[in-house]
Amino acid sequence: QVRLVESGGGLVQAGGSLRLSCAASGGTFSSCAMGWYRQAPGKEREIVSAISWSGGSTYHTDSVKGRFTISRDNAKNTVFLQMNSLKFEDTAVYYCAAVCSLGGSSWTDLVHRSPGALDAWGQGTLVTVSS
Repeated sequence: QVRLVESGGGLVQAGGSLRLSCAASGGTFSSCAMGWYRQAPGKEREIVSAISWSGGSTYHTDSVKGRFTISRDNAKNTVFLQMNSLKFEDTAVYYCAAVCSLGGSSWTDLVHRSPGALDAWGQGTLVTVSS
């Protein structure tokens, strides 16, 4: 089973930037669609961004389009989330997740599943944006 570990969270002022990383080990990372989710206190966990196994197709939820960019480096078994122009409402715990298949998973295979149906989750990294 693939294991995921997030890093890169921290405290940043509104308008600033952060880059989150998710390192994978075990399994076959290159066959997995990867996603970033976030959960703020008192709110539901929501999908933020997702990327297909090859990196050729991506998804970003409307609230982060134009500000966040997901990418991956399969040679390093790592997925990234570049977050620019951060807003106070971006404050949340950010989680990395994976859906894997032999033929290679699309981002749609990830975002259309409930969180409990995903193949792997990281422990989360906290992003705090001050206003």
